[in-house]
Amino acid sequence: MIHIPLWRTLLIVGVCLLGILFVSPNFFTKKQLESFPSWFPKHQIVLGLDLQGGAHLLLEVDFKAVEKEQMQTLADSARTVLRKEQIGYTGLSPKGEEVTLKLRDSADLAKAVEILKKEERDAEVISTSDGGITLKLSESAIRERKKSALAQSIEIVRRRVDETGTAEPFIQQQGEDRILVQLPGLEDPTRIKNLLGKTAKLQFRFVDTSVSAEPGKPTPGNDVLAEEHGDKLRYYAVKKQVIVSGDSLVDAQPSFDQYNRPIVSFKFDSIGSKKFGDATKNNVGKIFAIVLDDKVISAPNIHEPILGGSGQISGSFSVQQAQDLALLMRAGALPAPLNVIEERTVGPGLGADSIIAGEHATIIAILLVAAFMFIAYSFFGAVANIAVIFNLILLFAALSVTGATLTLPGIAGIALTIGMAVDANVLINERIKEEIRMGRKMLSAIDAGYNRAMTTIIDSNLTTLIGVGLLYQFGAGPTRGFAVTTSIGIIVSMFTAISLTKQIVAWWILWRRPTRLPI
Repeated sequence: MIHIPLWRTLLIVGVCLLGILFVSPNFFTKKQLESFPSWFPKHQIVLGLDLQGGAHLLLEVDFKAVEKEQMQTLADSARTVLRKEQIGYTGLSPKGEEVTLKLRDSADLAKAVEILKKEERDAEVISTSDGGITLKLSESAIRERKKSALAQSIEIVRRRVDETGTAEPFIQQQGEDRILVQLPGLEDPTRIKNLLGKTAKLQFRFVDTSVSAEPGKPTPGNDVLAEEHGDKLRYYAVKKQVIVSGDSLVDAQPSFDQYNRPIVSFKFDSIGSKKFGDATKNNVGKIFAIVLDDKVISAPNIHEPILGGSGQISGSFSVQQAQDLALLMRAGALPAPLNVIEERTVGPGLGADSIIAGEHATIIAILLVAAFMFIAYSFFGAVANIAVIFNLILLFAALSVTGATLTLPGIAGIALTIGMAVDANVLINERIKEEIRMGRKMLSAIDAGYNRAMTTIIDSNLTTLIGVGLLYQFGAGPTRGFAVTTSIGIIVSMFTAISLTKQIVAWWILWRRPTRLPI
């Protein structure tokens, strides 16, 4: 008799039952699952872009804007340092990839260079004998800022996409300056594209009512910015000084005012609340502008101090516009603009054809493998076929529980694992045959067949897993889908081929008590 400990039998049966339980949600609609008990699993296999259709966007980070902002920050920092040390200068401004200035007194050159080098550690300070100074960021500082901007952009893109309720988006860095966004099931990417195309730099600034605002004619200390009023534009002379920026926001939600008009309610953190409260308390009666990406979205009068750290933005919003504005405010500003350089919409027809083709390929593969195993190994071939069925059940259950996305290459991986699932059983069955030819008795031959084939099975599957792991590590998109399904299939096949089949054989021997092996 083949001895299998009770705990192992219970474990094998438990894993198979759990596999059936977790794969079953895929046979019901989401509406039907809602009526099931709370303990019943609700996870279903997620179909990728190539199977259910959707939108494909390739975005490029505009690093020129990042460099421009870096130079402006460097200029502002140098201005602050020199003023603090009371060193006179003229012509301080960013020009291309450097900041230039000229000292009023060349005798201050050594002192100015020393202070700037101390304060601006990421910058190279170059001076001339006539009092000219040039500041340039080091290559490492520029490279680090670009890397940070790309990582920040990916995170904010993820927040914005997640906020729209799009199911299972795929967002990944591609190259050094691009972001790949795949949105399965999304037929019209226009709204997403508009949301991702906005930098969403939010600022609260005062309006200078002492000067007239004319487009193309900014006044010192002001920017002339426009606000849309239907088909017309209204211009404001908005002061450059920022009272509070969007970085201080902790929440923003769409809402309605007392007249049932869409508005956006917002709330600042403690620092933003104090700044906003002080600014409104000292400027009652004045106009402040709420500026988003250099456009005025609202310009209300300050009727009374706003001290609670919260407020409302009203304007000519539709409900959708209010929702999108609140979303952008919550998600935060992009460090640089994103340009859509590639856009594709995949129709669900292609996905339906792929699914049908995949189903046909899987069914044909199962039938051919099952026929071969039964003809070659009789009863033991039938046991291997049962293992193949449970291999598929456990594979799909694992994909459902982990939330892995099934793609067309993933279906190819599943078809491949069907053949690999019986590979271990072929090794075991051939080993059992060999042991019988060598004169071993039935039970001893079965036990030896499983034990001695174990090393070969583990070695072959382990080497395959290493290759698949490298595909996952260095691949992207569909390649990873193939790697995921193949790796799960390999792990599951080792369980079904070794543990499950041995357990079935043990039950059969206990039940039938055969005198010879049908192999």
